[in-house]
Amino acid sequence: MPHDHPSHSHTGLSPSGHPYRADNDTPLTYWQVMEIAMRELLVEKGVTTPAEIQAQIDTMDARSPANGAALVARAWTDPAFKARLMENASDAAREMGYDIGPLHLVAVENTADTHNVIVCTLCSCYPRNLLGLPPDWYKSRAYRSRVVKTPRAVLAEFGLDLPDDVTVRVHDSTADMRYIVLPARPCGTDALDEAALAALVTRDSMIGTGLPRSPE
Repeated sequence: MPHDHPSHSHTGLSPSGHPYRADNDTPLTYWQVMEIAMRELLVEKGVTTPAEIQAQIDTMDARSPANGAALVARAWTDPAFKARLMENASDAAREMGYDIGPLHLVAVENTADTHNVIVCTLCSCYPRNLLGLPPDWYKSRAYRSRVVKTPRAVLAEFGLDLPDDVTVRVHDSTADMRYIVLPARPCGTDALDEAALAALVTRDSMIGTGLPRSPE
């Protein structure tokens, strides 16, 4: 699976950069059993159909960092949209046609003296509607605990060494609130249009563990 950053220890989880994952052939949990029962009941009562459920799953799986990249590129090229994004990221995302549901989305901007990074210390809350599925390392206990205590060390393991005069701010997501980082626009991109700019925006740059690509 490709990554947006060079090979590294991924917060020291393993030499390969991936946390150990046990086989998932264990007995179903209470909540898994309840989900299956509820789904089958809804189908039986005619509230929905298996095809509709699968279509919704396919829609969710189709979400990718390209959505967030388009949002960032729009903010880089449209000052009025950027102002709306910083004031109410949920409405700005909907303005671009991205359904984020009832979640409260907050955009935090990287500047010359401030770098933002997002985490969910309790589980893996993540702006999936804009970034797709979270990477395994984002869900790992190592990242969730260490990025709060030693953010600079963690960022360095992602290949991101920040100057001492740059303040690092860690934002902890919750069940009803998500964050997305608005990275600083790379230098030398004044002549690029939105599509070209979006191609420079990486998933990790919108989490805060990386930077956008530089133009060729």
